[in-house]
Amino acid sequence: MSRPTAQPVDVVRRHAPPLTVDNAPPTRSKVTGALAALACAACCALPVLVAAGVLTGAGAALARNMLVAVAAVLGTAALGMWWLHRRRGARAAAAARGGCADGSCDC
Repeated sequence: MSRPTAQPVDVVRRHAPPLTVDNAPPTRSKVTGALAALACAACCALPVLVAAGVLTGAGAALARNMLVAVAAVLGTAALGMWWLHRRRGARAAAAARGGCADGSCDC
């Protein structure tokens, strides 16, 4: 009597799910961006403060220059913190995959 031959087994390689990189801005970047928006809003409110007599024209000019500079610095800092957050996340994901030694670096 003949025996049935063993059927070939399909080998399917199971890979770990790809690691995701957190692209959302961190809380510190959100707070800094909100402060930059607040400085911008305060700059837009200066004409109302001059009309109400709270500020003089010279005080408003000085405050405008200062608020524009503060808003620019805070906005740049918020974007820089977000970039650093994304960069660190990408570096951690690459290290968890085994790094770039195998030539498949998606950094």
